[in-house]
Amino acid sequence: MKSQQWRWIPNALTFLRIVLIVPFAGALLEGSYRLSLLIFVVAALTDAFDGFLARYFNWRTRLGAIADPLADKALLITAYLMLTITDVLPVWLFVVVLGRDLIIVCGALAYHYGVGRFDMEPSVPGKMNTFIQILVALAIIILLAELPMQPWVLTAGVWLVAVSAAFSGGHYILVWSLRAWRAKRS
Repeated sequence: MKSQQWRWIPNALTFLRIVLIVPFAGALLEGSYRLSLLIFVVAALTDAFDGFLARYFNWRTRLGAIADPLADKALLITAYLMLTITDVLPVWLFVVVLGRDLIIVCGALAYHYGVGRFDMEPSVPGKMNTFIQILVALAIIILLAELPMQPWVLTAGVWLVAVSAAFSGGHYILVWSLRAWRAKRS
């Protein structure tokens, strides 16, 4: 089929998003919030477009299945790290956000090596957490860029991300602990 020759495009867009992390981090670090907002929007558009192409044309690849969520996570972690380094966000929030992800990765590795192979699928609370983290980071960058945004988004966003991260992290621990327990019993 001719359309299969374009199968590489979603992965190329994913790698473009990975490349955009460096200028995004630099713009946030320098306080160039409008530039960082532009880069963030471009990255979000490439994410939406590569996902559409992969689904619509069935251009899914194993590489894309791994690289796409890693690119998204790297962009988000970078946003929270840079906003923490520049004293926009509290250090404890970055510890919660990163800690949740590290617990999930360590849990996945423990399951893989202790119980067996599995396919990691994002949970509804996990998807909601990612969505909340994206919206909060976007709202804060818009606020910092002095574009129309209510100042309360900073305080509310910090608490919303913290609660969401803790809840979704706890949900992953509970679900995968139960799966491991059931697998070991059978």
